[in-house]
Amino acid sequence: MELHSIECLSTIDSGAEEDHEIPNLHHGNFRNHYVHHPVTHHSPQFSTSKPPNSIASNVNPATSILVPTAIAPATSVHELLECPVCTNSMYPPIHQCHNGHTLCSTCKARVHNRCPTCRQELGDIRCLALEKVAESLELPCKYYSLGCPEIFPYYSKLKHESLCNFRPYNCPYAGSECSIAGDIPFLVSHLRDDHKVDMHSGCTFNHRYVKPNPREVENATWMLTVFHCFGQYFCLHFEAFQLGIAPVYMAFLRFMGDEAEARSYSYSLEVGGNGRKLTWEGTPRSIRDSHRKVRDSHDGLIIQRNMALFFSGGDRKELKLRVTGRIWKEQQNNPDGGVCIPNLCS
Repeated sequence: MELHSIECLSTIDSGAEEDHEIPNLHHGNFRNHYVHHPVTHHSPQFSTSKPPNSIASNVNPATSILVPTAIAPATSVHELLECPVCTNSMYPPIHQCHNGHTLCSTCKARVHNRCPTCRQELGDIRCLALEKVAESLELPCKYYSLGCPEIFPYYSKLKHESLCNFRPYNCPYAGSECSIAGDIPFLVSHLRDDHKVDMHSGCTFNHRYVKPNPREVENATWMLTVFHCFGQYFCLHFEAFQLGIAPVYMAFLRFMGDEAEARSYSYSLEVGGNGRKLTWEGTPRSIRDSHRKVRDSHDGLIIQRNMALFFSGGDRKELKLRVTGRIWKEQQNNPDGGVCIPNLCS
């Protein structure tokens, strides 16, 4: 979906206005040639490797006979709980065939009732013994190598990992359904190098958005700019989309970090013309919330098309919106009993 030419004029905190013309951006044309190598998480307690010999043995000096002494770490319970089809950890109900081969309930439907190991027909046999063994396990979070120190019972681990503060962030770029994930420094480089996103330093901004034919509003016509201030990164989104039957323009800010830290900041947006203006003030949303979730919640500055054209002036045949704003850090309680003023970038 093609984005009509949008010109973005940005001013940094020094007050000097920089012109950034962004012609003919395309929605959905970005191809992810970037190869992401996810971090491999190895459990400190269990190994998922499968060496040829899984039984450790000692030689009995009296008989010179090999005597099995222990099961090697490779054939751990953790490995037994790995589905042979999807390789994910299995959770109840865990199914097994008549020969004892196990697989998860999701994959049971995918293999058309045939055991993927021995090709025998699967029944409705539950492997209750393995389910009981899993209840006794405690495992570290799979993001422990990224800093998570927590250890959880097997059946609680999955829920924690879906909300873990150390889990990677998804790419905040909205236009290409990008599947890249990583930490914040990695994503900043990815946005700059792969998506060619404009990067600015400072906590105030002044953008001018120009659209030649504002009567043609396509869904998810968007623009993204990244700002760096207070040692953090913020994503400023501006886009046009249909709200019911009415086309609207929307601007909002997202914080590149977790929700708890996002609440430490506030921002304001202002758009106007012909002696009128609209102002929005709020808290940036974390990029943990998807772009669509924030947009569909209308958590930002929303400008109806007729109002946008009124702000643009002229013959109303071209959209010319100037959006200004600033980001500040919320006031903190002073340990001495006073209250600090909001921390603004100079």
